[in-house]
Amino acid sequence: MEANTPNLVDLKSMNILIVDDEAANVRLLETLLDLSEYKNLISTQEPRDTLELCKTKAIDLVLLDINMPHMDGYEVMEQLKTLGAQQPVVLVLSAQTERDYRHQALDSLALDYVAKPFDNHELLSRIRNLLEVRRAQTYMRHQNQLLESEVHKRTQELVASRLEVVRRLGRAAEYRDNETGLHIIRMSKIAALIAKASGMNAAQCELILNASPMHDIGKIGIPDHILQKPGKLTADEWRIMQGHSQIGADILQGDESTLLIAAREICLSHHEKWDGTGYPNQLEGEAIPLMARITALADVFDALTSVRPYKKAWKLADALDLINSEKGKHFDPQLIEHFMAVVPEIVNIMAEYPEPEA
Repeated sequence: MEANTPNLVDLKSMNILIVDDEAANVRLLETLLDLSEYKNLISTQEPRDTLELCKTKAIDLVLLDINMPHMDGYEVMEQLKTLGAQQPVVLVLSAQTERDYRHQALDSLALDYVAKPFDNHELLSRIRNLLEVRRAQTYMRHQNQLLESEVHKRTQELVASRLEVVRRLGRAAEYRDNETGLHIIRMSKIAALIAKASGMNAAQCELILNASPMHDIGKIGIPDHILQKPGKLTADEWRIMQGHSQIGADILQGDESTLLIAAREICLSHHEKWDGTGYPNQLEGEAIPLMARITALADVFDALTSVRPYKKAWKLADALDLINSEKGKHFDPQLIEHFMAVVPEIVNIMAEYPEPEA
């Protein structure tokens, strides 16, 4: 396995391309490199073929003439720049000895410049050095890819871990409220449907799907005798119950991940109402975060159509009538329109995740 790693690639096996319009020059270089046991040699007398050869043959080093018909060496190097990270290293071989030619080549893409006629030993040394550079570049690119892959893997593991914590905490809150846990599955999927119908992109829909299950996490901080009371709450008990929004936001405070920021926003504001009569901050209209407005609608609808210890499940038509009657009061009027457009899909979610029979 290690023998195939980029840092151990044999220099003599790397791909070398000779580009020179003079056949005699090509034969000379081929002979010199062949005698030095370089195994993978490619040559062309047509400079216009250079780019395609580099793309298809994974060229490591180009030995490039400057003065050629149709396309000179400088134009060839400009084309090679389009290969980005895959561009080969370039050694210019030219009969032009003037300083300007050398400077222009080195300022373009060439890493070295050798004047013709050249000393064979010196040229081979320069070729070896440039192949070492190419091998190092390839190795570093490979290492960076491995690092990026590992970072991506670890990031995905962290995201998955956060999601699992979110889901389990959300379910813990629902169980304390005498619910099965299926409510948060239905509610979050309904919220994602409404978000999509509202024009949110795929990432935003995924975010609300994963953040909305935390909407009632603050109920963990509400005493059982209030949370599970079968009858109507007193004014003091209702005030305590309303505190679950702030408790949930406080639980999620301090983490700057996109997921938990969204979950905190939903926790704090999903009981706000469009007309400003909600809690805890009496926000009104679009001052209520959009994800909280969507979650509120999905949450109320699923609560209406689900069995609770204190009520029977409402019929779909009755629940839809109630939702419509709260347009512009409890709920964002525009969201009601989007909600109604996806009712058939919502019904499918209800059928897929039904409450267990008593």
